[in-house]
Amino acid sequence: MAETRGKFDFAIDRGGTFTDVFARLPDGRERVLKLLSHDPQNYKDAPTEGIRRILEQEAGRSFPRDQPLDSSLIGWIRMGTTVATNALLERQGERTALLVTRGFKDLLHIGTQARPNLFDLKVRMPEVLYEEVIEVDERVALRQDGCQLPRKEPKRIVTGSTGDSLEVWQELNLQHVERDLKAVLSRGITSLAVLLLHSYMLVHGPAHEKAVGSLARKLGFTQVSLSSEVMPMIRAVPRGYTVCADAYLTPKIHQYLKGFTTGFKGALKDVDVLFMQSDGGLTPMEQFSGSRAILSGPAGGVVGYAVTSYNSTENKPVIGFDMGGTSTDVSRYAGQYEHVFEATTAGVTLQAPQLDINTVAAGGGSRLFFRSGMFVVGPDSAGAHPGPACYRKGGPLTVTDANLALGRLLPDFFPHIFGPGENEPLSMEETIRQFQQLTHDINHFLSTNQSQHSANGAGQSNSDGPKGCKSEMSVEEVAMGFIRVANEAMCRPIRALTQAKGHDTSQHVLACFGGAGGQHACAIARALGMKTVFIHKYSGILSAYGLALADVVEEVQEPCSLQYNEDSYSELDHRIQELTQRCHSTLHQRGFSSSQISTAVFLHMRYEGTDCALMVNASGYPAHAQSCQSGDFRTAFTKRYMKEFGFTIADRPIMVDDIRVRGSGKSGIKSVTMAKEGHGSPAPTKMTKCYFEEGYLDTSVYMWEDLSCGYSIEGPAIIIDKNSTILVEPGCSAQLTTSGDVCIAVGTDTQCVLGTDLNTVQLSIFSHRFMSIAEQMGRVLQRTSISTNIKERLDFSCAVFGPDGGLVSNAPHIPVHLGAMQETVQYQLKAVGSSLKEGDVILSNHPCAGGSHLPDLTVITPVFRHGVSGPVFFVASRGHHADIGGITPGSMPPHSTSLQQEGAVFTTFKLVTEGVFQEKAVTEALLAPAQYPGCSGTRNLHDNLSDLRAQVAANQRGSQLVGELIDCYGLAVVQAYMGYIQSNAELAVRDMLKEFARRRQQQTGSLEVEAEDQMDDGTPIRLKVQINEEEGSAVFDFSGTGTEVWGNCNAPRAITFSALIYCLRCMVGQDIPLNQGCLTPIKVIIPPGSILQPSLNAAVVGGNVLTSQRVVDVIFRAFEVCAASQGCMNNVSFGSEKSGYYETVAGGAGAGPGWSGRSGVHSHMTNTRITDPEVLEKRYPVILQQFSLRPGSGGRGHYHGGDGVIRKLLFRSKVVLSVLTERRSTRPYGLHGGQSGSAGLNLLHRADGRVLNLGAKTTVSLEPGDIFCLHTPGGGGYGREEEEDEDENHSPSKRQRLNEAFTERGSVFEYRRAQESV
Repeated sequence: MAETRGKFDFAIDRGGTFTDVFARLPDGRERVLKLLSHDPQNYKDAPTEGIRRILEQEAGRSFPRDQPLDSSLIGWIRMGTTVATNALLERQGERTALLVTRGFKDLLHIGTQARPNLFDLKVRMPEVLYEEVIEVDERVALRQDGCQLPRKEPKRIVTGSTGDSLEVWQELNLQHVERDLKAVLSRGITSLAVLLLHSYMLVHGPAHEKAVGSLARKLGFTQVSLSSEVMPMIRAVPRGYTVCADAYLTPKIHQYLKGFTTGFKGALKDVDVLFMQSDGGLTPMEQFSGSRAILSGPAGGVVGYAVTSYNSTENKPVIGFDMGGTSTDVSRYAGQYEHVFEATTAGVTLQAPQLDINTVAAGGGSRLFFRSGMFVVGPDSAGAHPGPACYRKGGPLTVTDANLALGRLLPDFFPHIFGPGENEPLSMEETIRQFQQLTHDINHFLSTNQSQHSANGAGQSNSDGPKGCKSEMSVEEVAMGFIRVANEAMCRPIRALTQAKGHDTSQHVLACFGGAGGQHACAIARALGMKTVFIHKYSGILSAYGLALADVVEEVQEPCSLQYNEDSYSELDHRIQELTQRCHSTLHQRGFSSSQISTAVFLHMRYEGTDCALMVNASGYPAHAQSCQSGDFRTAFTKRYMKEFGFTIADRPIMVDDIRVRGSGKSGIKSVTMAKEGHGSPAPTKMTKCYFEEGYLDTSVYMWEDLSCGYSIEGPAIIIDKNSTILVEPGCSAQLTTSGDVCIAVGTDTQCVLGTDLNTVQLSIFSHRFMSIAEQMGRVLQRTSISTNIKERLDFSCAVFGPDGGLVSNAPHIPVHLGAMQETVQYQLKAVGSSLKEGDVILSNHPCAGGSHLPDLTVITPVFRHGVSGPVFFVASRGHHADIGGITPGSMPPHSTSLQQEGAVFTTFKLVTEGVFQEKAVTEALLAPAQYPGCSGTRNLHDNLSDLRAQVAANQRGSQLVGELIDCYGLAVVQAYMGYIQSNAELAVRDMLKEFARRRQQQTGSLEVEAEDQMDDGTPIRLKVQINEEEGSAVFDFSGTGTEVWGNCNAPRAITFSALIYCLRCMVGQDIPLNQGCLTPIKVIIPPGSILQPSLNAAVVGGNVLTSQRVVDVIFRAFEVCAASQGCMNNVSFGSEKSGYYETVAGGAGAGPGWSGRSGVHSHMTNTRITDPEVLEKRYPVILQQFSLRPGSGGRGHYHGGDGVIRKLLFRSKVVLSVLTERRSTRPYGLHGGQSGSAGLNLLHRADGRVLNLGAKTTVSLEPGDIFCLHTPGGGGYGREEEEDEDENHSPSKRQRLNEAFTERGSVFEYRRAQESV
């Protein structure tokens, strides 16, 4: 690439609030500039204005704003921009139509069918990006050797790019397509997204999607995005989202680029203009597209810290910490960029290479709350307007205000840009005024609630003296408390990001950048055990500087379907060579010589039969005779698999799903600016007072620009530059490097002694710590398990319990597991508590012992402490095992009538005795169901044993972490705070019940509510609730509920408690610790022998997945919270001797006060993701003919209930189909005059033309050509229809909420979201 010496080079990051400019001047000097991204009174475009100002100042002549700039002075321009991200967040993209295979017009509305927030009854989800849908008659299907369909030969057979054969069942009718496209054009829509099933394999040749694309461009569509070109990877749903985003956003990018280039003479034709893509590589302006632009801005920051902070000789990995106003970005670099290939931004899942940047809703603008005795930071943000309280625009208290109140931000060093006229300084007065009010409220709460906390603490602690909380907190203590809580919230994703892949968090350098991060870096590094914080001299504009350091990147990728073995090496080598040549050719055309070009080859690899694929590069694993020419990918894959998951599967074939080549053209600059030298300690600019744990301390203030390399600055100190403030905490030491960067050595934490008295700040921190223990247990379980259910579907929960078996923390929040494990632990305490020894581990799944259904195996480990006789804590993990025997594969029979038919039973089983795993005994127990007529023992013993060992390992990690917490604080303190956390949850529930009782008393004069609903067989579930307004307590009485049933819809007691905790959390309406405290104000009466407390040997598998939903319906009906949702999980399974498949299917959500129900979504006690259509058809003998909404099935009303779905499955071979459903004769109720939703329907279309109603629960043998058609129930309506007004879901305010509602992103977020989707 040509040098640009003698000219101005610009790297510009156009953010949402500020635009940062880095400039390299003709004489080699460097300039930085920051300006507002939007200032229409002064300039049209911020990047152009930034360039103009620097040219004017450095060239010594005027460049009027109203005239195009002289581009002859400019060598290159590199930009990162939030244009695409903002258009996505604000839904301000181009009007777009989607063209899709017939039967799938609602596929992207349904998506994975999981809701993003478990406890949000409104089910707020972003709307789809397209405005109209065109369904086209075309169909291709994968050729299957065992296909037995009685049909004619396909019209054509084609070979896909993967090597798979495809049958063309229905050719594309371009005449019909042309007619439909013209109709869309006539309505002013000129952007088109095309998604045809299996098109990812048809990337070569003119047919299929390419034929549609050619026709659309010919007709006049200005933007045509084809899913097979945008991202040729299997899985239609994320590929569909990606192609829609591309069609929706690319025109907006082109509009912006056109406006930008018109600000220069010659429209920048002779200037090299490059834009940053989400993958961390630059691309020419004309190649910049919507689907690759979402992380354009943040990606520059990752490149910036990766190049400047990582030392290749030391090989010490780096954590990037970019704290902004509304959120914080966390990422990792260890010599290679870490990419993900599917991530969600603004609620839209994109399938494209993206840097793994994890965004959490905690930034300088995060709001501060005190709720039910707990300090809470975020996720709500003050935003840019009105901003924090100190901005003088009527804003709320934020993290920024807390730093200001503690003296860590100095108003004298901030520009006067605040207030209505944007000409005033930061307001310390307004910040202190609001903190004084909040402090008064906190102290009032503490004084009125002291006795309750005192009693709770006394019960949990072994220390002497009075228990309770400090009588008064100062403003400084309150502000400091919020800072500590914010820091802990930001530590959790860093721990998760590192530990998820088997890395030690403490062995990283913390690279801090962004405007707000410098005030928190030392505290966060210290909390994580890190020893070094690195802050680059351009940390305030590091995203812009990273653009100057970045390379131009060309990526090509193709799908593949080969086993990695000797037979495929030549084919892989050939395809890799082709893709590599394409990269070289493209980069040569962009002006790079061969010496400047490097390529990296990646294979997307997984073990056969699993979904856990890794994108593997063979760097460091050279080729040999038994490998590809590009490297030893087998060894690279197995080593990384072992690192991340703790095991390998030696006898399992390895599959290659995709081949990817990343070509880089070296074009980044090298900064040569050096800092001046100095020695000793510099003289501070001024002295100030800063508040720390020790109180106010004298703090030196330095201007960064006055410092010289070699200077050592001992904390406490503040280092200030134009764009950031760095706090060097006590015990830390900062030095300036030869390049002018700040390197801070972080001292060990001087842990202050904490007593058993309640400290409300520590309450919040302990809540985070206990949750972190459960989360880390889950990471170990997911890494070390082997089954698809646990490793990939993440169908498990981990939890921490007190010495009484009471739940302390639980992660993730799987609804049907909430609170249920507490019953299990407490049962074991009664059964064998006194005989437990260190090294013992208990296994249990029996319903009478707190089990939900038999496949959910719970492993319990007591935590012992030297000198204490009994367990001081318990840790447990519950995982869904794919098979534990019984009458049907999968251990979820639709027609079981006794518990023994559902699989192996464990009531109190010693899985580990004094450290020895009892493999022989547990194997015998897992095979024991074979003794019953028609039953089999477990069909997958290997996976059972492996997953049980993984659960033991997860518990061991939890026990270790609990021990470390006790080492740090002492047993009495940890147990005291365990009690306080439970009391906090109790208080939140009591407050909710008091408020409900107050409203109910005013409306009806009664504090009693009741409700009834029925199962399809007529069994009633009755509930009467008596509320005590003064205490905030309630009695939930299920007397009158129907008796135990002949079948499997009986629900163990634990299911009712799980449903009750779920409902209480939804009604509280805010994040609270979900522990035993939630149920402390609740007394539950369940009649023995009823469907909700059946006998010991009653079948229960349907109770877990069906009756649980009805219990929720009854509770919400009693409290008049919302209309009923579909009330069913729609369990469908099919299989043969060769394979089996299980799914649950979405329906309609109930409407409520202020919202219409969401259509095509899971509700309440389940949130399972559904298998993608292309994956389903590739792996199983089935064709998905239709998956769409069921119009009109939602109940009408002032607010409509959500519609159910229609799902049609055509079977290609003989299988046995089982369905286990409800709401086939009863309908989901409406509320307050709203109509009921439609009941569901299970139909079987026989190949001979007969149509049969299968009923709610059945097992039936199917022949090739049979079609199962599932109609799921709709949700109930709310309010009378004649009162209907505009639906809130479509109001403009919903668009404005997208930024706050869908802030989080990255692999940590995706993992948690996947956990909550089971």
